[in-house]
Amino acid sequence: MTKRVVLAYSGGLDTSVAIRWMMEEWDAEVVCVLVDVGQDPESSESFEDIKHRAIAAGAIDCVVVDARDEMAEAFCAPAIMANARYEGKYPLVSALSRPVIVRHLVDQARKFNATAVAHGCTGKGNDQVRFEVGTHALAPDLEVLAPARNWGMTRADSVDYAEKWEIPIRATKEKIYSIDENLWGRAIECGEMEDPWAEPPSEPYTLTRVTNLEPVELTITFREGVPIAIDGIVMSLADLIRTLNHRAGSTGFGRLDMVENRRVGIKSREVYECPAALALIAAHADLEDLNLERDVHHEKARLEPRWAELVYDGMWFSPLKEAIDAFVAETQRHISGDVRLRFEAPGVMRITGRRSDKALYDYGLATYDAADTFKHADSEGYVRIYGLGVKTWAARQGAKNTVPRSK
Repeated sequence: MTKRVVLAYSGGLDTSVAIRWMMEEWDAEVVCVLVDVGQDPESSESFEDIKHRAIAAGAIDCVVVDARDEMAEAFCAPAIMANARYEGKYPLVSALSRPVIVRHLVDQARKFNATAVAHGCTGKGNDQVRFEVGTHALAPDLEVLAPARNWGMTRADSVDYAEKWEIPIRATKEKIYSIDENLWGRAIECGEMEDPWAEPPSEPYTLTRVTNLEPVELTITFREGVPIAIDGIVMSLADLIRTLNHRAGSTGFGRLDMVENRRVGIKSREVYECPAALALIAAHADLEDLNLERDVHHEKARLEPRWAELVYDGMWFSPLKEAIDAFVAETQRHISGDVRLRFEAPGVMRITGRRSDKALYDYGLATYDAADTFKHADSEGYVRIYGLGVKTWAARQGAKNTVPRSK
């Protein structure tokens, strides 16, 4: 009996080959879902071209969903508020887009009366976890298929397979970088970059090619933790991210070259371009330094790596992540203000100022000049009581650790 499958389709090599392979090997009827999360097809290839490729490969339909604003508002915004960087570096470029795609994959599976969804991930990657765990969280009844885990083909084999079935792919055996792109940035892997000692080639970079040697200075305005304007010009978050990608990226800012720990237990060399993501997270964190109460700030800093880890590991739709979301949302009520950034080629960013009507910074308390309002005499009793426990311990139990008196 023919099985109807809804495939998360990117238009790339693996998902294009997956259409025909599932038809031939599993007798599947394939519907493709191409979710626009801000990827920017090259000028020579539109989404219509990508749809044509899906049909040429054998799909019965290819649905294109515009989820750019959804990606920005429901996924990038929470990541900014959580200052989310996996292992302190990676701002979750691919990880943030996967739950967006999963939402629409499940929605289209219902519309097309499909019994299964599919993805093009291999057994080595993180995305298989994100697609499958996310799908099971939203639709436990749907089967999840992973043809690339089963077919045993290398990327070169996949190129041959596409040629055999006359699938109009763009990848070649000589130029087989794997690039995943969305509004939040670009992830680049494969080829010579699989050697962690090799310097990444300049060819795959697009967002961070230096086209502007002059410094770029701009001000980001935040309202309750979310960026809303650049230099006073209010815009949608999706447009703000695109604008900042261009302006910051033109100075070369936003590249990451790192070895990260994948969920499946292997280390992987990854190269990213994410100028807006890195700039917005840095600016947001700086504004929190100004506005968050000390204990709240410290506790949030402890939870941020956990939030990033959960999203990286495919747990967007999980109770723990939702609980941390609630805490983060509460902390953002007073995170409103401006942060000034300066970008200089090649690839340097500095924060040069911050201001807010909600700031907990008090000049009178902080200054050492004549405007000082701090009551210094109050500190004597405070310090004495604060250290009383340690002083008592040292007198009664800490003799071995005390400095001997000089004779």
